[in-house]
Amino acid sequence: MRLWTLHPRYLDAQGLVALWREALLARAVLRGETKGYRRHPQLTRFRASAAPRSAINRYLALVYAEALSRDYAFDRSKLGPVRTRQRILVTDGQLQYEWRWLLGKLKLRSPSVYRQHLEVSFPAAHPLFRVVSGPIADWENAQ
Repeated sequence: MRLWTLHPRYLDAQGLVALWREALLARAVLRGETKGYRRHPQLTRFRASAAPRSAINRYLALVYAEALSRDYAFDRSKLGPVRTRQRILVTDGQLQYEWRWLLGKLKLRSPSVYRQHLEVSFPAAHPLFRVVSGPIADWENAQ
């Protein structure tokens, strides 16, 4: 499961579809509807927020908006209520770590998308997140 901190605009088609599916799975986990993934580190920051379910719903709504802007047919009925405008803190170290990781994936999977992003020096975060200075997140399995 990868719930990107990066803005979904940077993802290729395959990545955006995967993000949608994984965020729906994350929401099911946060709702207690699954047996697996309950301790997945990607959920740490959502669980630590004031309203985890609303946070994941907001995350999904913004992924849906990106899909809509690309004329993708994501199922709007899967969106849940967003009862808060909270933002989750994320470090610039985490954002840069994910950026390098995504560029590596895109270089192999979608070279044209990779080339479009080469001039981006500091990528934008998903709008749910507010970027602060700091290292890679403790929950990240950085190599």
